[in-house]
Amino acid sequence: MDYLPHDQVRTLLAAVDEGTFDAAAAVLHVTPSAVSQRIKSLEQRAGRVLLQRTKPVRPTESGQVVVRYARQLAALERDAWTELGIAAGAGPARLPIAVNADSLATWFLHALTRVPQNPPVCFELRREDEAHTAALLREGRVMAAVTSSAEPVAGCTVRPLGLERYSPVASRGFVARHLADGPLEERLPGAPVIVFDRRDELQDRFVRSMVPGAPGAGPFRHYVPTSEGFCDAVSAGLGWGLVPEQQAAPLLRSGVLTELVPGRTMDVPLYWQQWKLDVPALSLVAETVAAVAAESLHAQN
Repeated sequence: MDYLPHDQVRTLLAAVDEGTFDAAAAVLHVTPSAVSQRIKSLEQRAGRVLLQRTKPVRPTESGQVVVRYARQLAALERDAWTELGIAAGAGPARLPIAVNADSLATWFLHALTRVPQNPPVCFELRREDEAHTAALLREGRVMAAVTSSAEPVAGCTVRPLGLERYSPVASRGFVARHLADGPLEERLPGAPVIVFDRRDELQDRFVRSMVPGAPGAGPFRHYVPTSEGFCDAVSAGLGWGLVPEQQAAPLLRSGVLTELVPGRTMDVPLYWQQWKLDVPALSLVAETVAAVAAESLHAQN
């Protein structure tokens, strides 16, 4: 195998980004059968399966390598076109980035508004828990990520952004109904709790920090998978939860929320990971994100 044909590599990337062969075909202006044939030919050339034919399709471990190569190739081609002055007809540069919901709801979008748009950059954000965004880097689905992992993904650089601070809070009515009849350490483990999704362990970690030996928060859980909805659910009294400081502060001042343990918080370290790729647009975004994070997050020791 001397090389990977670029049309086949681009087709694999389109299938992964769009999720199905039909959607990839629409983007590439070919038939779905042509997409299938190109990917099959690429797999034969590589000597291994590159895609799991699920809905949406997912790259195998070998496919992740090719997807990363395809995305890097596309970025380098665009930079070459720009330097040659012939990129105008290609549209804006596209940067896929993974970011956690709380950063997206508090400070990250502000960072993107500061990124200069000359030449134009189009952001494709993928929302994922900060503990799992690194997986999207490994799969080649994104070029950069806000993550809680300080261990760099292979082929990536990592830099600290700061600490996202969370306040354990509840509505005053909720406290009166569920937490007022005894010590907090006894009442909290059984009280209704708001969690983001089934991978959200922040509330469990807080309970374990309060009650050594406890398995975590109780089984009475409301799953609310948006940052804004999470905050609204806590404010409405459905349960207690850890809310980002930037969202909790005005609600604490207004009396809508109250701290469960005054002055006690939990910090989640955040990092920026990106591919080791000389792409000016990506470097510019990284610098802008780091600058806004320094203004918005707490400094890491």
